[in-house]
Amino acid sequence: MIGSLLLDLSGVLYDGDSIIPGAVQAVDRAQRGGLEVRFITNTSRKTREKLLQHLRMLDFVVEQDQLFTAVDAARQWLRQRNLRPFCLVHEAIAGEFADFEQREPNAVLIADAADGFNYRNLNYAFQLCIEGAPLVGVGYNRYFRSGDKLLLDAGAFIRAIEFAAAAEATIVGKPGAEFFEQVVASTTTPPGRTLMVGDDVFGDVEGALQADLQACLVRTGKYRTGDEEKISGNFDTVDSIVEAVELALASRA
Repeated sequence: MIGSLLLDLSGVLYDGDSIIPGAVQAVDRAQRGGLEVRFITNTSRKTREKLLQHLRMLDFVVEQDQLFTAVDAARQWLRQRNLRPFCLVHEAIAGEFADFEQREPNAVLIADAADGFNYRNLNYAFQLCIEGAPLVGVGYNRYFRSGDKLLLDAGAFIRAIEFAAAAEATIVGKPGAEFFEQVVASTTTPPGRTLMVGDDVFGDVEGALQADLQACLVRTGKYRTGDEEKISGNFDTVDSIVEAVELALASRA
């Protein structure tokens, strides 16, 4: 029986400013049906407050403590270790790290930096990492969808620094097991009765399975035909969040 539902945002609930058909009603039905719903994202082009505003503007009912972001996890990871990060992040979230000392950095943080992924910045990140600075990524996503286009995500650039510096990144968002564990710990449901719903077969589905959660892949957002064949493990593939919620609720009948 499913007790908790973890929902990715972009590609599952909405695409830009367009709501996935039936998503608002599905989330409402899940919450009224007794599922503990959490909203989780690696999105690093919006602050936490902007994400909440965006969700509410689209008529989703979301409480502050239901939203878990990789940016929050990155802040916590860096703060716990008292690090001075070189922040290769999008200008929209740079302010989230303004309270960190960033002179003479001794760590590298990579999020979706968009045009900030230039040679100068990537080379500086490489130089720090090859000298031993820890490399921290908000996620390991390969690409994401924006409107009708697929765009490179932070994972591609993290992999480049890992390769060049012979370093291994710590991923604080999806598909990192610690991130999933943090979200599950906020519920009263054990991992085996928690269902992760996402459009990324690697970051959402494979990551959830490796953290001992159940998983469901939706054919919306960045999903591409055949994605379900790219990983092993038992998971469901459905047309959208509507069917995913029905699946979760049916398990409780």
